[in-house]
Amino acid sequence: MDCQVIIVGAGPAGIFAALTLADCGIGSVLLLEQGKDLSQRKRLNSDDMLCGWGGAGAYSDGKLTLSSEVGGFLGEFLEQKSLYQLLGRADEIYVAHGAPGRVFGEASPKLEDLADRARLAGLELIPTRIRHIGTENCRAVLDRLRQSLVGGVETRTNCRVQNLLSENGRIRGVKLANGKIITSPFVVVAPGRSGASWMKKQAESLGLKTKASPVDIGVRVELPAPVLKGITDTIYESKLIHYSKTFHDKVRTFCMNPYGEVVIEKNEGIITVNGHSYAKKKSENTNFAILVSSAFTEPFDDPIAYGFYIARLANLLGGGAIIQRLGDLLAGRRSTRARIDRCLTRPTLPDATPGDLSFIFPYRHLLSIIEMLGALEKLTPGVYSRHTLLYGVEVKFYSNRIELSPELETNVTNLFAIGDGAGITRGLLQASASGMLAGRAIAERLV
Repeated sequence: MDCQVIIVGAGPAGIFAALTLADCGIGSVLLLEQGKDLSQRKRLNSDDMLCGWGGAGAYSDGKLTLSSEVGGFLGEFLEQKSLYQLLGRADEIYVAHGAPGRVFGEASPKLEDLADRARLAGLELIPTRIRHIGTENCRAVLDRLRQSLVGGVETRTNCRVQNLLSENGRIRGVKLANGKIITSPFVVVAPGRSGASWMKKQAESLGLKTKASPVDIGVRVELPAPVLKGITDTIYESKLIHYSKTFHDKVRTFCMNPYGEVVIEKNEGIITVNGHSYAKKKSENTNFAILVSSAFTEPFDDPIAYGFYIARLANLLGGGAIIQRLGDLLAGRRSTRARIDRCLTRPTLPDATPGDLSFIFPYRHLLSIIEMLGALEKLTPGVYSRHTLLYGVEVKFYSNRIELSPELETNVTNLFAIGDGAGITRGLLQASASGMLAGRAIAERLV
């Protein structure tokens, strides 16, 4: 064997798996990343936004969600006490590497009042404690994590894994895109959200048991920061769930960025939108996503392809990201550059193309988004303003959920699947914790 453990993917899950193995004294660990090294990634290069050492987290705003109810499904593998301890340890590692000390969303009378007012508006507030690193600080934290691996883990960037190799139901190593084969008795796959399609193909090739996850499709909402100040001052990021009146679809807010900016992401040739917020730098606006969750039954079982289809349609019509005023959407007309220029909300993504989102979203999705905005208006007046901006599209490509043991091992012996790429996490902290869980399990077998 060429090494003791191979880790595929250097996002949060892969990084924390490597850290854990190194801390346990496993001396022959190889971390493979298809993208560039951290020092070579450029934020202005859309290809670097999601892919490279550090994963998508390198250019996220770095929210560490200190809750077992949000950010993944590790609660299905661990008891609550054990999960809280694991999340707490992962959080401590981030803090030790430079994450700020402040935690938002601690229990308070203001938080209880916000939850009560949300119920009256037909919304459910999911209480969450959040540590916010900030976009400009994420890279510094990741650089310190990178230095912690120097000497203990061999890292190869710009190194794409083509296939996972198994023999008689046991993992044997990986085959690289250049044809080279690297053997190892243990392989940990952590391809991240951008590797969802690759992971699906590997699962089919190896005969891994999986089930399709719902796909989340929606818009990025941008409005003046004072509109949501009562919420963001209390909890920073509100996780609000609504069930649409017409279709009873689950609609939720996601990734709220006080005083932040809207950005684009590029994934497998398509352009989608996202949002960031900085620790110090501030815009005049707050942005957040409204996502509609859609699950499919037979015969269709490829929600990832469905999400790509919607995103490609938006790119076809707008040449990239599309922006529309809520007032124009409700009036049944497209936004123009002149109408955007007259909008009281100044867009933080000026390159978005004015257009009409009703040509992109299915009626069911669009109506659910509008009904969610109406419910939010009851909670915090000003959301349903004609000057509210909507960007499309935002799609969350969650991998098919792979059937895993409590140690996150697949039905192929010694093959572990972790993080967003395995469909079991949806956030930085739970992804990191999943890497620790798999790393500990492997270390126990090797020591």
